Amino acid sequence: MNGGGKVVCVTGASGYIASWIVKLLLLRGYSVRATVRNPTDTAKTEHLLALEGAKERLKLFKADLLEECSFEQAIEGCDAVFHTASPVKFIVTDPQTELIDPAVKGTINVLNTCKKTSSVKRVILTSSTAAVLIRQPPLGPNDVVDETFFSDPSYCMETKFWYPLSKTLAENAAWQFAKDNGMDMIVIVPGFIIGPLLQPTLNHSVELIVDIINGKNPFHSINYRFVDVRDVALAHVKALETPSANGRYIMDGPSMTIYDIKETMRKLFPDLCIADTKEEVDEMKEYIYKAYVDKVKSLGVELTPPESILRDTIISLKEKCLL
Repeated sequence: MNGGGKVVCVTGASGYIASWIVKLLLLRGYSVRATVRNPTDTAKTEHLLALEGAKERLKLFKADLLEECSFEQAIEGCDAVFHTASPVKFIVTDPQTELIDPAVKGTINVLNTCKKTSSVKRVILTSSTAAVLIRQPPLGPNDVVDETFFSDPSYCMETKFWYPLSKTLAENAAWQFAKDNGMDMIVIVPGFIIGPLLQPTLNHSVELIVDIINGKNPFHSINYRFVDVRDVALAHVKALETPSANGRYIMDGPSMTIYDIKETMRKLFPDLCIADTKEEVDEMKEYIYKAYVDKVKSLGVELTPPESILRDTIISLKEKCLL
């Protein structure tokens, strides 16, 4: 039991990645304080309360990203904090209110509480390759993306890439805060996450797989890269448990075309009815690059191959009647 006796907080705990982080932490013997917006909403909390070890070592707390002191109770007495809470939306009418404020202000609210809580030794933040890839000139096939790459906020604004903008601004603000306050912070930077679901409802990233099966291609992209939610959760926990862990950790899978994805799904599930994609593809948005993932492997995280991730995602979607 790595976490025996240690108390940690996970923000946005009912979310896709966070639920897996909570599951892993409980299995490793940690006591977990999980923040959710509404602890009485069983659709959001039931899957957490059903986890192994939850009865003994999981406590739910109500907290809201935009309420300044709302994380104090949950973080009090914690050894470490995992901040995963941030809205994921790709279509927004008011980017500032819907994405940027909760991402940036929410992150600073949580970090502020961590700073004031003397027991907190390390903070692990969830970012996204959206905070890495959006830059001018665009990335090409010879570019090797590593932890030094950041998206360009002014280019994100120009192109109205609001989600990447929210993730970039939040991560930039977090690094500035950590530097100014001498905080031990680690940032996990995953690509497009799929894999089995613990929560009962479909989340934005896994919805892509359902869309592809139904003949849609919501991102109008030919190429996709997937990273397994279980690998991402493990990287978060290893970032806490590895004393020498530092800085950012990029996690991304190999590039697969939408045609490869369908071919793989047909091979794995011959009975699955996969519609033909009739949608336009936007060549402008194609990001072909190489990703350097050796740093995250140094934490002892092996990345699951895309075929296995696709298989486990579809099995999970079937089990949850979401297909």
